[in-house]
Amino acid sequence: MPEQTPLQTLFDTLPQTGRVEWIGIRPARGEAMEALDSVAVNPGKGLEGDRFKGRETSKRQVTLIQKEHLQAIASCLHREAIAPEVFRRNIVISGLNLLALKGKRFRIGNVVLEYTGLCHPCSKMETALGPGGYNAMRGHGGITTRVVEGG
Repeated sequence: MPEQTPLQTLFDTLPQTGRVEWIGIRPARGEAMEALDSVAVNPGKGLEGDRFKGRETSKRQVTLIQKEHLQAIASCLHREAIAPEVFRRNIVISGLNLLALKGKRFRIGNVVLEYTGLCHPCSKMETALGPGGYNAMRGHGGITTRVVEGG
């Protein structure tokens, strides 16, 4: 095994622990999100009750966004706060930079997720957040994951 570079050591040093702040599912296209206290998570299926119907190999089985970014987006739109369900992400996490999970598997409770990419905003954010909503979310849209181990 090759020796680890100083940069790789920095990438691999992540002593922070995140906290789940909010969980939501999208029952159907265009319907309001449902906030939950807990949810079953299944490999290849995502969150039970969520409208996700992708392939078992889909990279968008569960979406996450940082709580700290919700405030940044609200600030860009000159608002005090925006409710998490407006963003249509499944899980809101605080206390951890989600981008630091790139290329990693990580655990939320007994569920193991794998970072698969960035969750870019879509044009629906312009409607949900108002004019400039799409641009306010750029760089703050969260991440996509696939379920490795359910729970």
